[in-house]
Amino acid sequence: MGKHTGAHIVWDWNGTLFHDNDAIIGATNAAFGELGLEPITMERYRALYCVPVPKFYERLLGRLPTDAEWEVMDETFHRYYAAHRGRCGLTEGVADLLAGWRSAGRSQSILSMYVHDELVPLVRGFGIAEHFVRVDGRTGPSGGSKAEHMVRHLASLAAVDPARTVVIGDAADDAVAALHVGARAVLYTGGSHSRASLEGVGVPVVDSLAEAVVEAERLAA
Repeated sequence: MGKHTGAHIVWDWNGTLFHDNDAIIGATNAAFGELGLEPITMERYRALYCVPVPKFYERLLGRLPTDAEWEVMDETFHRYYAAHRGRCGLTEGVADLLAGWRSAGRSQSILSMYVHDELVPLVRGFGIAEHFVRVDGRTGPSGGSKAEHMVRHLASLAAVDPARTVVIGDAADDAVAALHVGARAVLYTGGSHSRASLEGVGVPVVDSLAEAVVEAERLAA
């Protein structure tokens, strides 16, 4: 990694490094179809989406899904998403941003709520795995918050100081996870949340990943 300066980025994957909005909305509508719900637009999705995911479904159903409904919707979502993610690519400029951060002697990692065994080969397939000191996906049940996963992720990175760590993601839950471990956060508007929903979190909100990296530099200085 070269000379280590202490600043570290924890990147989110879906909706941040990986521009998979089309697959996400298609999978969401496939899951909704299992309960007879009408499909929703990307704009409505971004206005209402929240974590944990069952709460998002509650906003649309008017109640929390039952355990049986959640199981069906979750399975449908992941089956559809896996079939359609191949049409998606990295967010514009990602390769250069990752290379630039690394060449400056700084470290970076990925923490995603996407299933670990599918995330790792996906990252490798884009030829960017060398830029990360660690890549962690979800290993437990889906639907929860990223906060506890962030605790384990940073604990596995002994050389990383949470106070000089910045989480870059597209969801309010990324900021919640960052604050949970004493890190900072920058939220990106190109993924699952609208700017309006992100601005209420109280962390910097940006419209490009290039801006996010500039903010990360400032926050981790």
